[in-house]
Amino acid sequence: MKKFVLALLTVCAVAVLFSCGGKKSGDSLEALKSRGEFVLGLDDSFPPMGYRNADNEIVGFDIDLAKEVAKRLGVKFRAQPIDWDSKEKELNTGNIDCIWNGLTITEERQKVLCFSKPYLSNEQVVVVRNDSSFKSLSDLKGKSIALQQGSSAEDAVNDNPDFKNSVKEIVPLEQNLIALNDLVMKGVDGVVMDSIVAEYAISHSGFPLHVLEQALAEEKYGIAFRKTDDKLRDEVQKILEEMAADGTVDRISTEWFGSNITSIGR
Repeated sequence: MKKFVLALLTVCAVAVLFSCGGKKSGDSLEALKSRGEFVLGLDDSFPPMGYRNADNEIVGFDIDLAKEVAKRLGVKFRAQPIDWDSKEKELNTGNIDCIWNGLTITEERQKVLCFSKPYLSNEQVVVVRNDSSFKSLSDLKGKSIALQQGSSAEDAVNDNPDFKNSVKEIVPLEQNLIALNDLVMKGVDGVVMDSIVAEYAISHSGFPLHVLEQALAEEKYGIAFRKTDDKLRDEVQKILEEMAADGTVDRISTEWFGSNITSIGR
């Protein structure tokens, strides 16, 4: 009987070990280097952070930063488009090494993800048509707004109950660009989204749209890793700060935004 109980306990212990992946904190850095590839998860319709250009290539500010990080890690780089609403699942199942695509740092996300230091500031704003009479958030009372499902725009609206309860309808869509197209076609009256993405999209699309001055929320972007991947997170952070010190971050940011708007190494 004692032998049976001992054997049963041993089997249970092994089962628990493998159900946790059998990995200790930090093993992912060594595994990544051994595999020879750094896989970045992103929404590939999120300009200028990460999106597809006219040649269907994934490009962007975050992409350029990550490519340089991968180069300094001594591995290949791969951008992996994911369902943004399932981004944490994609990360935790090992399909990607990080989420790096204008991801807002929130208290809820920090509970389940391991974040880098903030590298860029942003706001959640409302985009409206130029032919509208809207000047402030209160002007959207009784109107319809769209936003990207599973994004921090959704959080910003939920965190502003007065605004949320004042609008007639909230339309969750898969992508910001789909939401902007819906706005242009007068399917909705406004779109809640990241100010960086909104300004870039408006200036490059020629859409007759503009951003309301009053923002819903201020936020910061960070790079997210699995909760136990602190060594990988720390290595990426160290490389980014080295890139800031040698002028690489300044060069990349200036190419995309006209100046260094990051907080890396500051």
